[in-house]
Amino acid sequence: MTTVDLPLLPLGRGVDRTSERGVECPGDLPAASDPDLVARARAAKAALGDRVFVLGHHYQRDEVIDFADVTGDSFKLAREAAARPDAEFIVFCGVHFMAESADILTGPDQKVVLPDLAAGCSMADMARLAQVEDAWDALADAGVVDSVVPVTYMNSSADIKAFCGRNGGVVCTSSNAEVALEWAFEQKPDAKVLFFPDQHLGRNTAVLKMGLTLDDCVVWNPLRPNGGLTPQQLRDAKMILWKGHCSVHGRFSPEVVDELRATIPGINILVHPECQHEVVLKADLVGSTEFIIQTIEAAAPGSSWAIGTELNLVKRLANAHPDKNIVFLDKTVCYCSTMNRIDLPHFVWALESLVAGTVPNQITVDAETEKWALVALERMLALPGRTSKD
Repeated sequence: MTTVDLPLLPLGRGVDRTSERGVECPGDLPAASDPDLVARARAAKAALGDRVFVLGHHYQRDEVIDFADVTGDSFKLAREAAARPDAEFIVFCGVHFMAESADILTGPDQKVVLPDLAAGCSMADMARLAQVEDAWDALADAGVVDSVVPVTYMNSSADIKAFCGRNGGVVCTSSNAEVALEWAFEQKPDAKVLFFPDQHLGRNTAVLKMGLTLDDCVVWNPLRPNGGLTPQQLRDAKMILWKGHCSVHGRFSPEVVDELRATIPGINILVHPECQHEVVLKADLVGSTEFIIQTIEAAAPGSSWAIGTELNLVKRLANAHPDKNIVFLDKTVCYCSTMNRIDLPHFVWALESLVAGTVPNQITVDAETEKWALVALERMLALPGRTSKD
């Protein structure tokens, strides 16, 4: 099943517990036109005081980021939550898998709240547990499963992380994917890696960082029998890449890179490794969201940059650095639609609910899933040169 096969869930009604999404939203949301929203958010946050800790992912709207105690990428924010054991409530302004990771890493008495349960992740939805288990069975039938080490990107659901924990695998971020793959290939003789859910991060890391070739990589399509691959292809492959992608980063094209180079002399192309391989090959610099931010901060005044990542962040960087020419690496608007589900009305509703003594949209991971997901996360944390940036 892909995101296009998922049931349509109207805003505020219904939930799909087997995916990264759910849209139960009890109570009345404030109107987006309410002129008092900012004042209400400030008042509710002040009333909660140290009881609440607000996390804001870099791809969030400015109106939400303004209220974040800490901003960052997904794993950095989960670790920040874990470092605040006295906070009763963790309000995670991000998407579902991020809130799950925060719940796994925080204490049992802390409550993680996602202001809008519809804030899922299309990439995470592209690798669902039943599909991954079917793939694992098919690898066993092909006689290669004993050589396979599963590696999941941080952008995956808790049950996928738990699958990796149970089967000797690990979680990675876009910053430490190279180190994670090095670890994986050291785990077994003739090791192969099953990498999900983002094929582009896996391919870019394997080919550009690990010295593998494109011929060493095959793509497992969960919608086709045996992933669309023959047993011989599985035996020959070193990287088995799940057919998943980021709906934002997958949009960027090599043609736009060429056009920008032709129209803006000396422009630097800076992209995220979730971009297509052809785009990454044409870029000057490739790195995680934190890397992108740090690169722009350190860039010389007057320099020109085209950035291939989510538009909220690109606009924020352009506004923060008016001495640099910063443009978006696409011709059309490209926000992360699910990240943008967290807006000021949902944020106000969540905080005011907490003030009133109700915990809305609490994200909880069951004990068995948490146990094995934590195993995979702790393996990542034990990697040499580990980083919390993704």
